Amino acid sequence: MTTPIERVSLPLTSPLLIAALLFSTSACSNPATVNTSNNVPEQKESQISKADMRTSDAQVSADKPEFTTKAVATFDEPWAMTALPSIDGKAPKLLVTQKTGELFIVDTATGSKTQVAGIPKVAYGGQGGLGDIILAPDFATSNAVYISYVEAGKGGDSNKFGAKVIKATLAGLGTNAPTLQVITPIWEQSPKVTGQGHYSHRLLFSPDGQYLYISSGERQKKEPAQNMSMNLGKIIRLYADGSVPKDNPFVNDSNDIASQFWTMGNRNVLGIRFDESGRLWANEMGPKGGDEFNLIEKGKNYGWPIVSNGRNYSGTPIPDHDTRPEFEMPKITWTPVISPSSLSLYTAGSHNDFPALQGDFLISGLSSKALIVVSVDEDDSATERYRYDMGERVRSVLAVDGQVWVLEDGDGGRLLRLLPK
Repeated sequence: MTTPIERVSLPLTSPLLIAALLFSTSACSNPATVNTSNNVPEQKESQISKADMRTSDAQVSADKPEFTTKAVATFDEPWAMTALPSIDGKAPKLLVTQKTGELFIVDTATGSKTQVAGIPKVAYGGQGGLGDIILAPDFATSNAVYISYVEAGKGGDSNKFGAKVIKATLAGLGTNAPTLQVITPIWEQSPKVTGQGHYSHRLLFSPDGQYLYISSGERQKKEPAQNMSMNLGKIIRLYADGSVPKDNPFVNDSNDIASQFWTMGNRNVLGIRFDESGRLWANEMGPKGGDEFNLIEKGKNYGWPIVSNGRNYSGTPIPDHDTRPEFEMPKITWTPVISPSSLSLYTAGSHNDFPALQGDFLISGLSSKALIVVSVDEDDSATERYRYDMGERVRSVLAVDGQVWVLEDGDGGRLLRLLPK
């Protein structure tokens, strides 16, 4: 374990500097590794100084929680994590995915990692590989998990890729040889396309455990987000077995693809979560500027690529949301970008490390190298409350049982526990 490192946020520099930097950065999550020639180019990582990414004076509050960090384990290109059910109040065990195709069970008490066998072959490259993992609502009796990953097409389509979601049984828990068994396909992106970006493939069950939500990125192709014959650029809502609920907003007996949609006009949603009132929220990467925090509502169209509060990578403008009232406006936009990579909700459990954050959302930031705290109100408004400079790109944040865990991005990315001061 490493020596705890205190992270202290400082005031943001002047608004004039912010204005000068307004469109200088991109929200893309993994700019260096997209290597397919027909991809829309990923923008270079933010050139903003660390001071520019910290909270403004207006966001600094006497009750802002402070913390140190304790490193528990390290990974190579970690992507997602979820917690196994706690046993007798013991330190939690986490499931952690690596984009390269590995799944680990991590004992946070000791830092030991046990690799899970049986992972399907993943198409690793660019932003693709092994993705999200969540527990089935009946995990306590079924040991079932849901996993997303990227797979390549077959034959002549081997240079085309798409996300896939499976259900599997996690067997051998508590042994030295856990494995995935009884793998069942649930959903996949259609069509598979060239390029290796914007898969999204975040997974979430509704609070009642009845519905599975899947974020499906537009794969850097833009137009699919408005195309009713493609499930790219959408948020998907299914039953746990992959079947389509009859009350989905675009149910159409002649269009099975559209029947899956809950929302459309989404770009690259890497965080989805319900709040304490049962409202669904998502963070979304914008293009050159214009990262979004959205209230996700049945049947709404969020406008991409027709509107955005950012610009195209070429620098050409895109009409803002307020020019097209038929599209749903974000509750927060960020320019310069934060590059949001995951979303979690803080609630107290057997621990209550950060009571001031009760009911707040936690967003991990890549180019911003930050942990962002967002509050939502009953009137459906949202506000950035705090920002913490973490010093490294943050791939994932998980609040569970009143504790907060953070995964750094890239090779040697650390799993950190945030310890209240």
